Amino acid sequence: MVSEEKRVAVRPGLTSLHWLLLVSVFVISTCGLIYELVAGTLASYLLGDSVMQFSTIIGVYLFSMGIGSWLSRYLDGNLLKWFIRIELLVGIVGGCSAPLLFVLFDYVASFRLVLYTLVGLTGILVGLEIPLLMRILENQLSFKELVSRVFTFDYIGALLASLIFPLILIPQLGLIRTSLFFGLLNIGVAGFLLYRFAETRSFRPGFTLVLAASVAILTAGFVYAEQIMSYAEGVTFQDTVIYSKSTPYQRIVLTRNNRELRLYLNGNLQFSSADEYRYHEALVHPAMQARPNAQRILVLGGGDGMAVRELLKYSSVHHIRLVDLDPGMTSLFQQNETLLKLNQRSLLSPKVQVINNDAFTWIRQDTTQYDVVIVDFPDPSNYSIGKLYSTTFYAELEKRLAPDGLVVVQSTSPYVARKSFWCIRNTLAAVGFQTIPYHTYVPSFGEWGYVLALRNHHWRVGGPLPKGLRYVNTPTIYDMLYFPPDMSEVPVEVNKLNNQVLVQSFEEEWAPYGQ
Repeated sequence: MVSEEKRVAVRPGLTSLHWLLLVSVFVISTCGLIYELVAGTLASYLLGDSVMQFSTIIGVYLFSMGIGSWLSRYLDGNLLKWFIRIELLVGIVGGCSAPLLFVLFDYVASFRLVLYTLVGLTGILVGLEIPLLMRILENQLSFKELVSRVFTFDYIGALLASLIFPLILIPQLGLIRTSLFFGLLNIGVAGFLLYRFAETRSFRPGFTLVLAASVAILTAGFVYAEQIMSYAEGVTFQDTVIYSKSTPYQRIVLTRNNRELRLYLNGNLQFSSADEYRYHEALVHPAMQARPNAQRILVLGGGDGMAVRELLKYSSVHHIRLVDLDPGMTSLFQQNETLLKLNQRSLLSPKVQVINNDAFTWIRQDTTQYDVVIVDFPDPSNYSIGKLYSTTFYAELEKRLAPDGLVVVQSTSPYVARKSFWCIRNTLAAVGFQTIPYHTYVPSFGEWGYVLALRNHHWRVGGPLPKGLRYVNTPTIYDMLYFPPDMSEVPVEVNKLNNQVLVQSFEEEWAPYGQ
């Protein structure tokens, strides 16, 4: 009885063709995981909360792959023809996903619906690939050999994708070019199969036109990726984008208008040059009032060098160690002439040592004792940052303090995120610190909060301040200590590594403001 399916005819002694098909498994599995990683990273850039975004993207993608695998049972006839069709579709849908999502972000009412639709469609198409290939190869290998070889190549491809994505692709190509490049690889697999097997001659002419059009579209997108990104960011940001770069950790964007420069990380405003001095003077100088003769300072976060700029105004400071995760951030503020004027070349000072590392890991390995620690992390908008506001991290930080050392932590807005602010204060107190909460007004952000953390209450207002400060003086610091009723303390839990209540309250409080 002859099967209705038209299989690839390969003589038992001719193994090169099925080996080439197995290599195709390696390529398509690499492409499939790359599309998943691109979607998760892009969602975390645009929507925040990287843990939530990656979790939901992975869930939707794997579920969709399951649907694709189930649907493969209904594909009959010339399986190779079906497989080539699917490769073309995967290349176009997966390859165009990143530029399409960036462009649509500010145009569609429900971006998440578009995001998960694209992820789901890509997952279904990727889920069809392996079952079809196994059916194509089933008359050439024994079942155990078929399963062993197909899944070996599949998993090796997945490993390769997971390694090259953060180490090579994002730093060198960025998200848009990465998705387009792997779309071209899927199209390449389709083209290889189309011209390698004799069984494809009957439908080559029509498929060749589709193949050529797909290559043209993806190649054009790859060549003009920067223009696509510039257009998308031009819609997202009101001001002119003068610098943008995707790093393995975040999307860095600088904008300019007639009055100011603005820095955005993953779409969230980090500072405006018009009023950043208010934020950074308030962050640094109240702490230095208590330790005006501090010699060794640790700055965690603050890769823009603004806090370091303020610290260098104290002649007693001998050494400042700055630990920031992203080398893309610190190198920008060490090289860009406009930004060097803004931070007064602080990161190039011989007193400053820049370390690019995860502060959560690094603090456990460090053995130095510091007089003052400035903690200038981004707001706790996701779990990867929330761990840096936990009792676990603060306990390690306490070990790095000199006997009379102190810590100051930027602590989000006590007006917008009241519970979050007091949660940070209570978390510091839970590891034994005496705390002094304070706040100030920064026009670009509104009311902003900080917490001083000491081993004792030896802190006073009225100590020496450097000359030339634009905002902070003794009366200003007194004002910072007063909390009106709508920002006063509220009962909240302590943020622990295993509960991350801070991230949950932060999301709830900032959600109405589109944070």
